[in-house]
Parts: sequence; structure tokens; C-alpha cells
Amino acid sequence: MSDAQLEASIRARLAKSQKISQDHFQVHVQGGVATIEGKTGVVQHKGSATRMAKAAGALAVNNRIQVSDAAKEKAAANLETGRRRAQIKRGDARSDSRSDSQQPH
Repeated sequence: MSDAQLEASIRARLAKSQKISQDHFQVHVQGGVATIEGKTGVVQHKGSATRMAKAAGALAVNNRIQVSDAAKEKAAANLETGRRRAQIKRGDARSDSRSDSQQPH
């Protein structure tokens, strides 16, 4: 596949995604290596763009997408919330198992 064909294929994949297409990333391919540039307000779009380029046949991806500070803060807050939920669930499970094992038979 030529660089031009690969570039067209990557652009088509990005355009097919309704959410990622709104970011209007720029794609350039040289020697089978894709370079993706742009800005996004969603942390996951950066990784998705890389996976789409590799799936299209890129030998490597130079991902220069910049994630907004607001998106980074939101992701960090979600991660912290998820950690708290996981700790509570694990703590509950331990409490239940301890109370079961401590009861006389």
C-alpha cells in the first residue's frame, strides 16, 4: 500500500467514528509511518486514533495529539472515583467473609 493510500485509509477510519471525526485530526504518512496531529477534549481519542492508524496498516504511529487540560483533569477525577469504589467493594467483601468465618458452627 502506498503512503497516499494508507493516509486515505486512516482518514476514512477516523471520519467513520462520529466522535473522533469531530476532532478534525490531521494525518500525514511517510514511509509507512503515520503522524497524527490535532487537539482533543477526550483523553481516549488519542489512543483510539493510534489504534485506528495501526489497524489501517501503519508501520508506526507518531501521535502528536494534544489533550486539553480539562480532559486530563476529568480523567484524573474519574480514576480517583473508580479507585474509591473499588476499595469500598473490596472492603465489603472482606468484611463479609470475616464475619462468616468467625461465626461458630
